Amino acid sequence: MFSKIKRKLSGYFTGPLKDTEPAAAYDMWALQYDAQPDNLMLALDEELFSSLIKNVSFEGKVVADVGCGTGRHWQKIFAKAPKVLVGYDVSEGMLNKLKAKYPQSVTHQLTNNRLQGLDDNSCDVIMSTLAIAHIEDIEDALKEWNRVLKHGGDIVITDYHPDNLQKGGDRTFVHEGKLVAVKSYVHTFERLRAIATQLDWEVLYFTERAIDESMQHWYEKKNALHVFEKYKGCAIIYGMHLRKK
Repeated sequence: MFSKIKRKLSGYFTGPLKDTEPAAAYDMWALQYDAQPDNLMLALDEELFSSLIKNVSFEGKVVADVGCGTGRHWQKIFAKAPKVLVGYDVSEGMLNKLKAKYPQSVTHQLTNNRLQGLDDNSCDVIMSTLAIAHIEDIEDALKEWNRVLKHGGDIVITDYHPDNLQKGGDRTFVHEGKLVAVKSYVHTFERLRAIATQLDWEVLYFTERAIDESMQHWYEKKNALHVFEKYKGCAIIYGMHLRKK
């Protein structure tokens, strides 16, 4: 759900709201992450990601999912018959949930942005959904993606909109009666495009979504129509399809 709503709820929980490192935060969130029927961000991510991959070939390809979490998108990727799908995440708890759903999956706990198990120029597709704002050194991470990605390889990204994060938005969830905020970093589009140009990546498609009337019912469920009216028109999520030249 839009983070401002959860900010409004913070007064109902004990203790101050502090940013928690992604690995520790998602270890806590893992147990309930797949059971969020009223999460607006996950619904928007599903919509954007499904649209973005329509123009990406997965059949017989080596695919890396950076920030794979519990494998929310894996069923639809496996349906496209990749040669191998490799998951990377900083959270052991999220990877454990993924392994429970897909016991034969190939996963690695992500450390220092390194994509273990992938040789230079060995990967056809890199996907990353709602994850890159958790990466502090984004240039280092994208250079590592570039190392493993073949020429002509595709990159598919979705994430919280930097405009939202700059306005104080964050990713929060309730754990044992306390509101937890996951630490995030603002990576502007100017910065991301500058790195992409340096790596000789071409932006094929870019899309973003702002809060509009179609999302009003999500806020009604949270008794937060006042928040909807205040932030209507604000960008909340974006998606990007790039290709390595």
